[in-house]
Amino acid sequence: MSAISVSLADSATMLRRNFRHTMRNPVTLINAILVPIFMMFLMVHVFGGAFSVGVDYADYATPGLIMTTICYGISPTAIAVNSDMTTGFINRLRVMRVSRAAVLNAHVISTLLRSLVAIVLIVGVAFLMGFRPSASFAQWLGAIGIVVLTIVAIGWLTVGFGLAAKSPESAGIAAVPLMLLPFLSSAFVPADKMGAGARQFAEYQPFTSIIESLRGLLTGAPSASSTITAIAWCVGLASVGYLWSRASFTKQG
Repeated sequence: MSAISVSLADSATMLRRNFRHTMRNPVTLINAILVPIFMMFLMVHVFGGAFSVGVDYADYATPGLIMTTICYGISPTAIAVNSDMTTGFINRLRVMRVSRAAVLNAHVISTLLRSLVAIVLIVGVAFLMGFRPSASFAQWLGAIGIVVLTIVAIGWLTVGFGLAAKSPESAGIAAVPLMLLPFLSSAFVPADKMGAGARQFAEYQPFTSIIESLRGLLTGAPSASSTITAIAWCVGLASVGYLWSRASFTKQG
């Protein structure tokens, strides 16, 4: 078998392992779903009437809540990666003919699949709360592409956090900044309505361009500049996370 075939086969094995762990501890998936659903109810039905965003608030907030859902699902990944390193699981694999890349790939893929399940449920709830997108089929495909790129980028960064942390607990804490960044973006209110300092930060941080790209695609009015910027951010963050993860994994070997 070629090196690529071996890596893919080992990645599939590691992915099945991660899937079994998720099924044994479904609270990780439930938390990633329930928290965004509660936030959606809070933002749309409690605070939504206080915001003037020019469109129905459910339509405005849903892309931000999709991003929030992605970020709330990363803490289990950081903890799982660190547990693999600190409990000796990785050391046992080192003496076996197992692709090193497979271990990290499986964590990113499981993060992707877990997040997509949560997002499908969140979007379903959004429809019940009044979300009415105007996207064409092609625009839906574009939005899905942006979501997948974002999850992969954040997934690799999270793996890096997990490898760099000293314990599973600190790994979970290390992921908190990524969980909070959507709140300092245009997820729930336009950046130009924020105060000085917060406005500039929101305008230039990566999540704002990603959310604006999703918002444009889902409302049927895509912005080429936002989409290009979002893709650039995703590719850049994924590259940084991947290189950081591989370097940390090799160093600890």
